[in-house]
Amino acid sequence: MSKALYPLLSTLLALLPVGAGHAATALKDGDIIFHTSRSAQSVAVQRATGSRYSHMGVVLLREGKPYVFEAVSTVRYTPLAQWTARGNGGRYVVKRLRDADTRLTPGAVARLHARTSDFAGRPYDLTFEWSDSRIYCSELVWKLYDRALGVRIGELQKIRSFNLGDPAVRAKMRERYGDMVPMDEPVISPVAMFDSPLLVTVESR
Repeated sequence: MSKALYPLLSTLLALLPVGAGHAATALKDGDIIFHTSRSAQSVAVQRATGSRYSHMGVVLLREGKPYVFEAVSTVRYTPLAQWTARGNGGRYVVKRLRDADTRLTPGAVARLHARTSDFAGRPYDLTFEWSDSRIYCSELVWKLYDRALGVRIGELQKIRSFNLGDPAVRAKMRERYGDMVPMDEPVISPVAMFDSPLLVTVESR
């Protein structure tokens, strides 16, 4: 390459949007990331809630590297690249608090990190109960934001409010509950958080 082209190339690279590179260059502590899981319950979650996305987590930086704090078999940190690779087609959407510049101060970010200890290592909640003994993915994100920052992202619903007539949903509920479905159990779904007006999309792939 001609030396004369280096200044031009540098200028063009500087003008590229941050999202044009790897997501890690754009993500910040507290970002909320969604994808379509390939787990056994993904289809049931999508049909019950009417959501394209069935799994989510919170991005937190550890020694400058992005991880997703998520509830899978247990609540744990997963490297970002590993997390995105698990999703259907590697696609994902990242959302951020609309007022993140003022809300997510260094102190607020520190509180998010600190409150992860409330949940780390907890087993996954297959029956979607609103307790801390076991945790499911959207419950983890909702409670982390609520307890660290007092921010409630998305409205809680009762199990009875979802589409329980779909065959895939009925089969999964029989598997999990038998004939004792807790219809009035409060639940937070990925789509309720995804659609919250408190969030804005910062990346979609």
